[in-house]
Amino acid sequence: AYSDLPHLEVMHRASRALAAGADFALLGPARTMLQAKVPVIAVSAVRTGAGKSPAARWLAARLRARGLRVAVVRHPMPYGDLAREAVQRFATRADLDAAACSGEEREEYEPHLAAGSVVYAGVDYARVIELAESEADIILWDGGNNDFPFVRPGLHIVLADALRPGDEVAYHPGEACLRMADVIVVTKVDSAPAEASAAVLRSARRANPRAPLVRAALEIRLDDPAAVHGKRALVVEDGPTLTHGGMAHGAGLIAARRAGAGEIIDPRACAAPEIMQVFAQYPHIGPVLPALGYSPQQLEALRLTLEAADAEVIVAATPVDLASLLRLRAPVARVRYEFRDLDTPGLAQIVDEFAQRVAW
Repeated sequence: AYSDLPHLEVMHRASRALAAGADFALLGPARTMLQAKVPVIAVSAVRTGAGKSPAARWLAARLRARGLRVAVVRHPMPYGDLAREAVQRFATRADLDAAACSGEEREEYEPHLAAGSVVYAGVDYARVIELAESEADIILWDGGNNDFPFVRPGLHIVLADALRPGDEVAYHPGEACLRMADVIVVTKVDSAPAEASAAVLRSARRANPRAPLVRAALEIRLDDPAAVHGKRALVVEDGPTLTHGGMAHGAGLIAARRAGAGEIIDPRACAAPEIMQVFAQYPHIGPVLPALGYSPQQLEALRLTLEAADAEVIVAATPVDLASLLRLRAPVARVRYEFRDLDTPGLAQIVDEFAQRVAW
């Protein structure tokens, strides 16, 4: 399985396989998607960190407002006991604790739970879908990285990031998602230079001339700007967005600077060895700390790094509640980013029309 890799890297691997005498094959979505018994809206992206989860939360709220029971199905993140993680249902934070979810899983699940959604996950895809469709009127697929959905959508929404022009046609399988999209949403146009947004819009139109093309913002909000103003701040960003997502920083650094932080602490000076390995592997990362939580060891390395920084405030742009998860001494100012539809007609009308068509 290849996810969020440049096309060149995928084909280098293909060349090695072919040269060794092996076949190289890529299974397409028609072969790998399951059919649900209820309508499905899927949210995918051309790169990780484009804003899928904020868009999915916005969609879930809109669908619930129509009186629909919504099941959020999350792309699985299988890092532990796969037998225990075959089928998972999360309605409360206590459910996350009982399942011993990793930090990365909590990043994806917690915001949905806080917004009132029930999240379904697991590695037995057929049973996950069977459970979700038994409890809901509509399934909302919230994808991982830039992968295909594992359930066939009636409406496939694909996000392209205005801050990364060119990436929409340079990564696998993100370009395939772009080309198969029913609607393309160019996100972060409120943060990106106008010429970058225009370039992504033109590129998306060339790749998929049949899909409606709309724009959206990811509005950045700091819970307590006064707690950051003039302070020595260490910024924690969403991990995958920085690492294989290729971003130098995310919403956290933008929020800290807007709030007038007195100093941005570069975490390299106090990073635990496991964190330093990440900085060495991804030298493009700026003066921010990627939130890593794939294992208890990584979470402990993250905690040690944060404590060693001696920051006056930690600006946390990871969706997980770091203060509760790591029990930090320094105060934590959380950064939120919310999806906003910018066009009229825009994504809201497209989704409303789809919901009206499939109403029963």
